[in-house]
Amino acid sequence: MQLDPEICNRARLARDKRFDGRFYTAVKTTGIFCRPVCPARPPLERNVEYFATAAEAAAAGYRPCLRCRPDAAPGSPAWGLVSTTVQRALHLMRRERELQSMELLAERLGISSRYLRKLFAENFGISPLQVWQTERALFAFSLLRDTDLPIAEIAFEAGFNSLRRFNGVFKEIYRRTPSEVRREPGPSGNSGNPGTRLYLSYRPPMDWVGMLEFFAARALPGVEQVAMDRQDPQRSIYQRSFTLEGRRGVLRVRNDSARNRLEVHVLAEGSGAVLFRIREQLRQLFDLDADTEAIAAHLTRDHLLSQVLAKMPGVRLPGAWDPFEYALRAILGQQISVAAATTIAGRVVARHGESFTGPEGEELYLFPTPEQLAEADFSDLGVTRTRAQTLRNFVQATLNGQLDFREPDLESWCRQMTQLPGIGDWTAHYTAMRGLSMPDAFPASDLGILIALGDGDNKATPKQALARAEVWRPWRAYGALLLWQSLKFRGNS
Repeated sequence: MQLDPEICNRARLARDKRFDGRFYTAVKTTGIFCRPVCPARPPLERNVEYFATAAEAAAAGYRPCLRCRPDAAPGSPAWGLVSTTVQRALHLMRRERELQSMELLAERLGISSRYLRKLFAENFGISPLQVWQTERALFAFSLLRDTDLPIAEIAFEAGFNSLRRFNGVFKEIYRRTPSEVRREPGPSGNSGNPGTRLYLSYRPPMDWVGMLEFFAARALPGVEQVAMDRQDPQRSIYQRSFTLEGRRGVLRVRNDSARNRLEVHVLAEGSGAVLFRIREQLRQLFDLDADTEAIAAHLTRDHLLSQVLAKMPGVRLPGAWDPFEYALRAILGQQISVAAATTIAGRVVARHGESFTGPEGEELYLFPTPEQLAEADFSDLGVTRTRAQTLRNFVQATLNGQLDFREPDLESWCRQMTQLPGIGDWTAHYTAMRGLSMPDAFPASDLGILIALGDGDNKATPKQALARAEVWRPWRAYGALLLWQSLKFRGNS
């Protein structure tokens, strides 16, 4: 990614928070790289060079600043400016507990390992391995500074099966051992509180209340809970149960707006490497890496979207914790209200989900897996026989590998979904939009979209909606979200 040195220089001298995570300043005289908001005295321009990502700075031989902590920076928009194949590779790398071989990763992407390495070299000038090692080392550093977890467990959580290999990679990047970092003065971890706390930074603005209101209307009974506090939005909390790597648990998320970060409290039973995956899934759930300025600048060309953005700056796309869970819920929601679909999804959980006791003694549920739903009939949920059959078809297609949730492109995902009887274009695009966080998905036949784009009492047609949205690419999903929000300002539900 090409950076403009003049813009970077002005941003770092001003310590402009809007540029946090967009680039990193590497100081040639000290061998350290920093965020543009670093509180240290700014170095002279002749002594610096700029990198789009922390991985590139580390690969160039610079070590992360211990004062501004690049590990705590928001996600870099540079990752979203690369080819679709590279984005899919990054997604797969971040969703796996440990690093796969380049051959296996390339095979899952349908390309050769040589071509995969070439793509990373062309886009970043570094290899997939260097990206993986830097991201995992930065994550390990955050756990060393912000938690009381033992170093061996931190190595495992970061994706290293060998403590020796973890120490070697960490020292290569930080020029310190994990033990030395742990002994340095800093935060006191979790201060003896149960569970683990993670911090997920974002670039403001963040419409936390709007995001929680969206999730609250769709909160799955027994699985999700949204506690709204309109007097003090920072006290509002999103909670959900989860299971990863065989570990059941609960996570709670609140917004620390003063520091532009979400605070996540994870309570999980047993041991296992889940924290990195939790972080990545939450970043997608709350769309924390969205380049909101670029998206808004593009969408404001449409006068209707411009009006909504003026009232709701910093548009973010509400995602999903699990794509299978969300796709099944989307099928349930075909041609019925949000409230009715949520009620029926709650019946699926109550009848097929696993229950367990939460940290405060409450009864919680886990959303059922495809395996747990393999023999489910669905006819007792209050849906039509046709819809019940569609659900059965969907579950079986998931189990036999006909559906690929591993970050397919939009076209292939819609093709896979619409090949199933009872699933049309709306469901395919809606699941791509929410379940897989695909920014260009657009359910053109959605009633709310057609009303929003209509003229008075006349709704737009799907063909007209597609034509109108063509200029919104590659962010049509954000346009759809803004159209739904526009109905509130028109007094519609």
